[in-house]
Amino acid sequence: MHTNQKTYLKRLQSLDALRGFDMFWIISGEGLIHSWAAASDNSLINWMSDQLHHSDWNGFTFYDLIFPLFIFIAGVSMPYSMGKQLEGSTAENKSAIRQKILWHLLKRTLILIILGMVVNGLLKWQGYENTRFASVLGRIALSCFFAGLIFLYCDLRGQLLWFAGLLIGYWVVMKFVPVPGFGAGVLTPEGNMEAYIDRILLPGKLHRKVYDPEGLLSTIPAIANALMGIFTGQFLRWSSTRWTPLKKGFLMIPVGLLLIAIAWIWHLDFPINKNMWTSSFVLLTCGWSLLFLSAFYLIIDVAGFQKWSMPLVWIGMNSITIYMASHGVIDFEHTTVFLFGGLIKFAEAAWQPVWLAVGIVIVQLGFLYFLYRQKWFLKV
Repeated sequence: MHTNQKTYLKRLQSLDALRGFDMFWIISGEGLIHSWAAASDNSLINWMSDQLHHSDWNGFTFYDLIFPLFIFIAGVSMPYSMGKQLEGSTAENKSAIRQKILWHLLKRTLILIILGMVVNGLLKWQGYENTRFASVLGRIALSCFFAGLIFLYCDLRGQLLWFAGLLIGYWVVMKFVPVPGFGAGVLTPEGNMEAYIDRILLPGKLHRKVYDPEGLLSTIPAIANALMGIFTGQFLRWSSTRWTPLKKGFLMIPVGLLLIAIAWIWHLDFPINKNMWTSSFVLLTCGWSLLFLSAFYLIIDVAGFQKWSMPLVWIGMNSITIYMASHGVIDFEHTTVFLFGGLIKFAEAAWQPVWLAVGIVIVQLGFLYFLYRQKWFLKV
C-alpha cells in the first residue's frame, strides 16, 4: 500500500502506538497476565507471566526492555520535533533556535525529575533520609536531555562517536577502575562502581539499599539508548527516492539483529544487566527496540493498517498522564470495582482477579479515550 512520503515528515502513528504498547504492560498489562496465569495454569500464559518480571541480576526478560524502549522512542521523536524547528533556519537565527530548544529541554528535564520524585512519594515527605531522588522519569529526563544536546550540537559523525564513547567508556570504568574494599571489575550488587557512586553521591534513600537501579553512573549509558533512537528518527525522517519507507522499515531488522548479536558476544565479558545498565544491555535493548519499531512501522505507517492500533495510540499520546495516574493519582481498581464489581462476583473465585484486571484495562482505556477525544494531552 503506497503512502505519500510527506507522511513520514509528520507524526508517526507507529511511534505513538509503540509507546502505548510499551506503557500498557506497566499500567495494567502485567497485572492481567499475572492473574490470568494464576487462574489458568496455561503454559503460554505462564511463560508470558515469567517474562513480566525483571531479571534478578544478570540476564534479560521482556520486562527489562520496557524502560529502555521508552527512552529509545523518546529519542526517535527528537529529530521530528527539533529537526522541524532547525530546518530552514539561517546561520543568524540557528543559534537562537538552539537556545530555545535547549531551554525547553532543560525545563522538561526538571519537570520530569520532580514528577519522578512525586511518584516515589515526595509529597508524603517522610524526611530527607527516606526520600528517593532517583526515578524512572528522572532517568528518562536526564538521558534524553544529554542526547538532545548531542543532537543539537554534533553532526552525525559526532553523534556516533558519542554513542561508541559512552558505551566503551562505561565498560572501562566498570571493569577496570577499582572500587574501595572490592577491587576492579567486581560486578556484584555491592561491589560494582555504579553502586559505589550511588552510595557516596546519590542523596536520600537508595532503592536497593546498596545501590539504585536508576542511579547516577548508570544513567550515562542510557544516553546511548536515546541516541540510537535519534539515529533511527533521522533515518526515518530522511527524504530519499532510493530509500523508500518500505526499505527503511526492513533495514531496521538486520541492524537490530546485528546489535543483539554483538550484545550477546559482549555479554561474555560485560554481562547483560539492567540494574547496572551495562553496555551489552544497551546494545541488546537497542536491537530489540529496532525490531519492535520495524514491525509497528511497517504495519501501521507503511502498509496503512492503523485502526487496530488506536487504543495503543490513546495510551501513547498521554503516556506521562497514565503513568502518573496509575502510580497513585487515580485508584483505577476502586473505580473498576464500583462499575463492574457486581458482574465480577458472578465469575468463579479463581477468575475474579482476571476479570478485575480486564475491568481496569477497560476503565483506563475509557479515561484515555476521553482525553484523546477532547484533545487533552499532557505535554512536558
